[in-house]
Amino acid sequence: MKLSVIIIGLLLFLSALNAVELDTKNRDPKYVTNIVERTKKIVDKLELNDSTTYKNVVNVVANKYFKLNDIYEKRDSAVVRIKRSTMSKEEKAAAESAVQNEKEVALYRSHFAFPAELSLFLNEQQIEAVKDGITFGVVKVTYDATLDMIPSLKEEEKVQILAWLKEAREFAIDAENSNKKHEAFGKYKGRINNYLSKRGYNLVKEREEWYKRIKVREEGNKN
Repeated sequence: MKLSVIIIGLLLFLSALNAVELDTKNRDPKYVTNIVERTKKIVDKLELNDSTTYKNVVNVVANKYFKLNDIYEKRDSAVVRIKRSTMSKEEKAAAESAVQNEKEVALYRSHFAFPAELSLFLNEQQIEAVKDGITFGVVKVTYDATLDMIPSLKEEEKVQILAWLKEAREFAIDAENSNKKHEAFGKYKGRINNYLSKRGYNLVKEREEWYKRIKVREEGNKN
């Protein structure tokens, strides 16, 4: 009996250690609500059964959004102060460069802390799903579309394409807004296109044939 009580107490203690508080200090309540609701749409897809785990994961993801907002707001405020200062053009350029470097360091730290925090509550597959949720599922959409457009892709080409898309996702996660997230993927899509062209694929022709197949499918679905 005593042993079971000790075990339960230990489990409760470990659970308390892993509890994640929502970082709402000095934040607009409406903004917090908006971020939490956005986060829940991502986490809901994981279908977590444990309410405590669900809450912790929501708080980790929401706090990631808050942290990114803090980093970019700090950068923007610093840049405004520099532009309004009486420093010379050269001094302003150096100061702005230092601000950008500081932002990159903060993003670097935040980037690796995020999956580490998620790993306390989720497995690798679930963490991947969270990353996809934050980046609008672009990895899967682009990967599936590429395979559909070029059915003759070799296995090593598929592996390389997916690797690059996942690399792009890492940058997109830390982007300051949706446009910047898509820009991150855009750079890698260009890299993929160049790669496929060098491998001998005529992307213009492949795309034309793909559009024809899509049209046939759509007409078939209507019938």
